[in-house]
Amino acid sequence: MTPAATVWDHVKDQPKVKKKEFKKLEPELRQELVDLQQQLRGSNTSVIVVFAGVDGAGKHEMVNTLNAWMDPRGIVTHAYRRNDESANERPAYWKYWRDLPANGQIGLFLSAWYSKPLLGRVHRTLSPEEFSSQLEQIQAFERTLAENGVLLLKVWMHLDKKAQRKRLEKLSSEPDTAWQVKPGAWDNWGMYDRFMEVSNEIIDHSQRALTPWLLVNGKHRYSRQVRVAHALRDAIRDRLDNPPKAKGFADSTWNRKMRPSRGSLKKMDLSKDLSKDVYKKRLKKARRRLYQLQHQAQMAGLSTVLVFEGQDAAGKGGAIRRLVQGLDAQQYQVIPIAAPTKIELAHHYLWRFWQCIPRKGRVTIFDRSWYGRVLVERVEGFADKAEWQRAYQEINEFEEQLVTHQTVLCKFWVQIDKDMQLARFEQRQETPYKQWKITDEDWRNREQWDAYDAAVDDMITLTHRTHAPWILVEGNSKSWARIKVIETVCKNLEKALKKM
Repeated sequence: MTPAATVWDHVKDQPKVKKKEFKKLEPELRQELVDLQQQLRGSNTSVIVVFAGVDGAGKHEMVNTLNAWMDPRGIVTHAYRRNDESANERPAYWKYWRDLPANGQIGLFLSAWYSKPLLGRVHRTLSPEEFSSQLEQIQAFERTLAENGVLLLKVWMHLDKKAQRKRLEKLSSEPDTAWQVKPGAWDNWGMYDRFMEVSNEIIDHSQRALTPWLLVNGKHRYSRQVRVAHALRDAIRDRLDNPPKAKGFADSTWNRKMRPSRGSLKKMDLSKDLSKDVYKKRLKKARRRLYQLQHQAQMAGLSTVLVFEGQDAAGKGGAIRRLVQGLDAQQYQVIPIAAPTKIELAHHYLWRFWQCIPRKGRVTIFDRSWYGRVLVERVEGFADKAEWQRAYQEINEFEEQLVTHQTVLCKFWVQIDKDMQLARFEQRQETPYKQWKITDEDWRNREQWDAYDAAVDDMITLTHRTHAPWILVEGNSKSWARIKVIETVCKNLEKALKKM
């Protein structure tokens, strides 16, 4: 679609399919879709079909048709409401990440991520800058999906102003279909020209090679059904026949990005320590302060996400246990991250972390996190080079969404030296109630110390941002580490509350 063209220019001359012709096409088309759906189930690809366009253009009917023609057990359908309290208390894309179909499934999305910028710009509740920013977020989201193997088909179903009025009148007159006319649909029709202006701008901006729009004339029922079904059939068939190649940074670009800031860990002073008396006094004071600040954050609707990473036996669990004793037990959740389950492996790696994003005023603590993608998955080869190189940008975009939605994000890397790790491993083996903490995998990981050091340096270099900085914690002294963690959380909560 060229900038000068409009949606109507592209759909007005689409051929009409008559009922007799449709009846001939339907059985074969249904069989092709069902066969492809069965093949899809055994693949590493999921399919998302996003329906957008004008009210009354047949989006709901098209979703119903696809559910009727195909096996509904392999299809998930999602429609979104603006007054969803649970979703409104989290970042805007939480609900879409939550609902992503697993590999082998097809997701049908109505009123999804294009609705907010469209309505906001039409009604001028969004400034041009905010509108552009939201379109950029959409582009980043769709790029992330496409680069990770999701087949995304975007369908814009259109009607001219006269046809839309007739369709709304017809739908409103029938009890069985009146529900499809949303509140405000007639008001929107009165602003048809404004809607078309913004719609054309959205389509021009988001018409990318990876995720192009399918423009459909929604005036004729059989024509739109055949056009959408053909497009879905062809897209799935092409994906199954030609799986996308993984893409990452070119090696030269990667090396240039990585060199400047290597060595962050070597600069840390691991001799820092606290006396027992000082530790007890500061711990008591910090917990009291944390409890008050967390209560204020809860009242203000300020969420908190705490991320703990570090070598095995670095003291992450001990720091978390001391931290939560200064929190209201009803307001926090600790998420221990282990190897992904079969269901989690069938989704994008960030999917399982989006499920745990807290509501307003709540605290979520991750004992290990999404950084596993660029640490253990990188070092152990569970993620290929393209996947872990691509993950830095995906993680930065994820964390930016958290921070911009009134969330305090603290990322702690707890560092110990190799000798201290050995001493703690041996202590765990000798202490009966600590033996569960030490495994053969811990000893094997220790042999990869240098590889993990390099991965951590890369992680800090590429994901340390002003809005989401890394806090490096000297962990040879457990007392020092625990106090630094709690006092840092307090400091960041105070700072965020002052800005509200």
